[in-house]
Amino acid sequence: MSNLFDTHSALTYSATMSESAIFPDFARAPALGDVVELTKPVTWFPPMWAFMCGVVSSGASIADNWIFLLAGIALTGPLVCGTSQVINDWCDREVDAINEPGRPIPSGRVPDRWPVWIALGGCAISLALGVMLGPWVLLATCAALFFGWAYSSAPFRFKRSGWLGPLVCALSYESLSWFTGASVMLGGLPSGTLLAILLLYGVGAHGIMTLNDFKAVTGDRATGLRSLPVVMGVRPAALFACAVMTLAQMAVIAILILQELNLSAAIVGAFLTIQIGLMARLVGDPAKLAPWYNATGISLYVFGMLAAALGLGGYL
Repeated sequence: MSNLFDTHSALTYSATMSESAIFPDFARAPALGDVVELTKPVTWFPPMWAFMCGVVSSGASIADNWIFLLAGIALTGPLVCGTSQVINDWCDREVDAINEPGRPIPSGRVPDRWPVWIALGGCAISLALGVMLGPWVLLATCAALFFGWAYSSAPFRFKRSGWLGPLVCALSYESLSWFTGASVMLGGLPSGTLLAILLLYGVGAHGIMTLNDFKAVTGDRATGLRSLPVVMGVRPAALFACAVMTLAQMAVIAILILQELNLSAAIVGAFLTIQIGLMARLVGDPAKLAPWYNATGISLYVFGMLAAALGLGGYL
């Protein structure tokens, strides 16, 4: 989810950031459009999709709970996900000043400590909404916000690990969002079957996150970032990602069959069969074909999520 700074510009930016006051200069408030850009709306879709899968899988009436539905969409998308994007850009501001100076923070469009206060405000609003939506939603919100901070900032900075970083993102974007959708509609803890499937789709999404690392292998090697393509090698990492996605969906199919949700299982199985064919091509040149697979195979993965949710909710 621009004009390049020269070295002098990058150093000037870094010095400016180090001299910033603890509190922002509120007379220099950023434009609303720049704040929205900082939250990266394009990244809101995965957690919002998973949230909708949770809503559908609950089997509860959408018409009778539309207020909770809208509140949950706002919570998982612009609030929690958007806040995590602000945190990530703030923690990476020095690097972005050199590599991507056109972004809102290094360009100065969101100046001083405004990103910190925007992130803290997003956390506060998210927690307040979580309280209103119930204890299980609040618990999921707390977990998602913790992952959002821990992924990018010290002392955890999970993004440095090719194992923990993708797992944290996958569980936040898929499992926690799905859990939130189901909990919002049910007003309580989802069933064990539903919990197992949302967890499996989150684990499987580890492979999706790993595929996203192929576009930056050269830069990761140069900066010492230990993504799986760097640690394992490009082809082994691609094989691992494909295996994780495949095994997770196979487990989902098995659970659906045990629950006698055969139509739902058949649809997920058909999507998986096509994915396996696409994976065979992907592993031939992962660095080149990862974007292609994201547009094809990952689309089938998320449609399979919806098919599983429709079965769990009694629609199939």
